[in-house]
Amino acid sequence: MARTRIKICGITRVEDAQNAVSAGADALGFVFYPPSPRNVGIEQAAGIIRSLPAFVTTVALFVDADREQIQQVIDQTGIDLIQFHGDETAEFCQQFSRPYIKAVRMKPDVDLALVCKQYDSAQSILLDAYRPGVPGGTGESFDWDRIPSVLAKSVILAGGLVPGNIAQAVSQVKPYAVDVSGGVEAAKGIKCKDKIIKFVQEVSRVDQI
Repeated sequence: MARTRIKICGITRVEDAQNAVSAGADALGFVFYPPSPRNVGIEQAAGIIRSLPAFVTTVALFVDADREQIQQVIDQTGIDLIQFHGDETAEFCQQFSRPYIKAVRMKPDVDLALVCKQYDSAQSILLDAYRPGVPGGTGESFDWDRIPSVLAKSVILAGGLVPGNIAQAVSQVKPYAVDVSGGVEAAKGIKCKDKIIKFVQEVSRVDQI
């Protein structure tokens, strides 16, 4: 049976990155969006990334950033993957020397089949809760029944995931991967080791059923 991949997003400290990797996380996310309480500087992120072992995917999250900023992050951190959380077009997303995933806020009228077609160059589609004016990190979930059982792109499930609901989410949606940030924090931008361990354990428990 396929294993559900796990991304821990909003990493700001070396110890949080190390704890996530030790718990079994496949990917770590770094937020380059100044309004976010989880925003990191380029040198800060680069230092954390240098501390990581092999086979951990590092992801840079942007919200309508300009091309120069994104290229600077790529050049100075060696990030593996880009996650676009704004209104970026597919043409914009695919111009960099890295693969990308496109985040989709689950507005009431969103057409996921159309989004997958528009962002055909994306490696995966990340589905997040919608709150007007907030590009992500709301801590809220959405109705998982709205996700079609078959899509042209693999699904990364995000939005309001916590150790207490992740088993239900994985069982119901069967996503390729899950993405958590606030659900495993002690405070905004500060991860909780015990919550990370519990989250990963719950995902693994469902995978083994």
